[in-house]
Amino acid sequence: MISYGRQTIEADDIEAVVKVLASGMLTQGPVVEEFERKLAAYTGAKYAVVCANGTAALHLACKAAGLGPGDKVLTTPLTFLATANAALYVGAAPVFVDIDPDTLNIDFREAEKKVMADHAIKAMIPVHFAGSPFDVEEAARISRQKNLILIEDACHALGASWTDSAGEVRKVGSSSHSDMTVFSFHPVKSITTGEGGAITTNSRRLHERLTALRAHGVIKDPARLFNPEGLPWYYEMQDLGFNYRLTDMQSALGVSQLNKLDKFIARRKEISSLYGRLLSKYPFIKTPVAAHGCESAWHLYPVRIDFNEVGASKKEFFELMKSIGINLQVHYIPVHLQPYYRALGFKPGDFPAAESFYSEEVSLPIYPLLADEEAGAVVEALLSTLACASVKPRKALAI
Repeated sequence: MISYGRQTIEADDIEAVVKVLASGMLTQGPVVEEFERKLAAYTGAKYAVVCANGTAALHLACKAAGLGPGDKVLTTPLTFLATANAALYVGAAPVFVDIDPDTLNIDFREAEKKVMADHAIKAMIPVHFAGSPFDVEEAARISRQKNLILIEDACHALGASWTDSAGEVRKVGSSSHSDMTVFSFHPVKSITTGEGGAITTNSRRLHERLTALRAHGVIKDPARLFNPEGLPWYYEMQDLGFNYRLTDMQSALGVSQLNKLDKFIARRKEISSLYGRLLSKYPFIKTPVAAHGCESAWHLYPVRIDFNEVGASKKEFFELMKSIGINLQVHYIPVHLQPYYRALGFKPGDFPAAESFYSEEVSLPIYPLLADEEAGAVVEALLSTLACASVKPRKALAI
């Protein structure tokens, strides 16, 4: 079976985890801090706070930003549920803006209109979809106009980079133009810790708040206590936090994986280039392209297939591919179409660009261990399966 994504776990990764298991310090130990230091250094941010998963990271970021009831958070409908859910977790309301059909990221022209018209919008969480950076400077410009909190959802984009207007290359996660950047270390992401997430920031205040919130809101630093008693065991719960900690075992895997991140991204780029070459002659298939000045992390390889042009059923195509051992995926069902969000007042037709993309999109397999021969087999299977699923076979589908 060839799946759309897969982790790369090697002998040194296993050795790193075993070393922690043998140390006796399985959680809240030194390897967590090591992972945070190295992640901050890699991205160029001052601080990194690791936590249980990407969803927890989004929740912590919204909580640390002080968002709550009465506030609105602007984001895209083309994302995993967690991006919008994080606003709901703190009592805020998500506001969606349609995507730019070319970049697949949030349409900042529409975002600016909504921000200027709705004074309840207090934060913006754009998504670096599929690993391709959105226009961070434009997001920052819009945010500054209304003093919004800007949180980058970079769960797809660890290892990606973009070039600013001064010509300086910025790693996604540097938080150079945002308040916080959020990552996920799920097994199909750029690196994995099994489950895991992180927030990077350049704000000392946010760093301290994030660190406390991931551990029940507990403070132990004597300089930050309300009632220091000089007792060696004393601590204070100063906020309602959560148990969102990452273990030393997971952090050890993260450190080991981070050492190989650039190699992983380079291989993903090779596979994306191969797909692009193989599919370029088929006008009914649109392949993704990184925006000018950006280097994608290539977390996903989302292609748009004009099923109407081909005369094929997307459902039948998907099922036929799975039957021959190629497990594709769809990213994503637009969030506003989910029953929970429909109950909040959203409806089909609200965001036509995202809905159109969903009707055509399939994610092809892309991960570092995927061989060129396997990628070629995926393309051959895609074309032949489209022909099988078509009600009117076309010569254009010939391989």
